[in-house]
Amino acid sequence: MKDVELDTTKLPQHVAIIMDGNGTWAKKRGLPRNFGHRQGAQALRNIVLFSNEIGIKYLTVFAFSTENWSRPKEEVDYLMRLPMEFLRSNEKEIYKGNIKFLCIGERDCLPLDLQKTIMKYENETVNNQRMTFIVALNYGGKDDIIQAVNRLLQEGISKIDNQKFEEYLYTKNIPDVDLLIRTSGQQRISNFLLWKLSYSELYFTNVLWPEFNKKQYIKALCEYSERDRRYGGIK
Repeated sequence: MKDVELDTTKLPQHVAIIMDGNGTWAKKRGLPRNFGHRQGAQALRNIVLFSNEIGIKYLTVFAFSTENWSRPKEEVDYLMRLPMEFLRSNEKEIYKGNIKFLCIGERDCLPLDLQKTIMKYENETVNNQRMTFIVALNYGGKDDIIQAVNRLLQEGISKIDNQKFEEYLYTKNIPDVDLLIRTSGQQRISNFLLWKLSYSELYFTNVLWPEFNKKQYIKALCEYSERDRRYGGIK
């Protein structure tokens, strides 16, 4: 790929990524799917650190959807361990990089040790300000909207506006997504951040997530910088 120059004055504030293709990457090499997830975690580390370096303010990744529970138990068990391994192995970089960590999604179904790990890193990084790294874990966009509606009903609130409704989403205080990236050639949003994607720019690439590197990321960011965002208006 020819190198392209990144204009850091035109960066999106919030990038979201559907990290697709770990299993395909492993299958092409005759390896178990978990090897693909492990390699995918390394790709994520590189993207998180580079995002922080260049000035991305919010980075959200889809780590485990509400539909992923239907996968084989061995794979699900590994995917439940992987966030803990990722946070612990990259702890120094997270703290040194002034990165705030958040997790969105329904936590009650997660293993207790994972819930504790999430709370630990959320609490310890709450005052970090350079970038917010958000992991969507046991998350579904429809479920997020439904749980927000149920909480509003429980509180007896019958009239709301967009701003009020957002206060009840898992993504409270997180800005709308500017750029959504999906790897592995799939061109759908798969129930991810439905409310926050209303005016997002979409970028799809055939590159498998474990192979998605800095150059691929810069290519996506450069394409975003050249798009004309109108938000329903006319320029």
